[in-house]
Amino acid sequence: MLFASQEQGPSKWTVFLAASAALTLSAAIGVLAGSMVGKYIPPRTLNIVAGLGFVLIGLWTLWNALKA
Repeated sequence: MLFASQEQGPSKWTVFLAASAALTLSAAIGVLAGSMVGKYIPPRTLNIVAGLGFVLIGLWTLWNALKA
């Protein structure tokens, strides 16, 4: 957004296309990594780890909010 807001520098279309390409590439990497991990780790284990991760992030966020 910083590049798009400047008068000089890359055009808004360049910034848009670069951001779109970055999002597409990161999503593709995530899909490929997920499919590879899914071959070696059972889905139940992945669900448990993901659930614990979400709970821990929620607790950490709550801790920081109450601490401030």
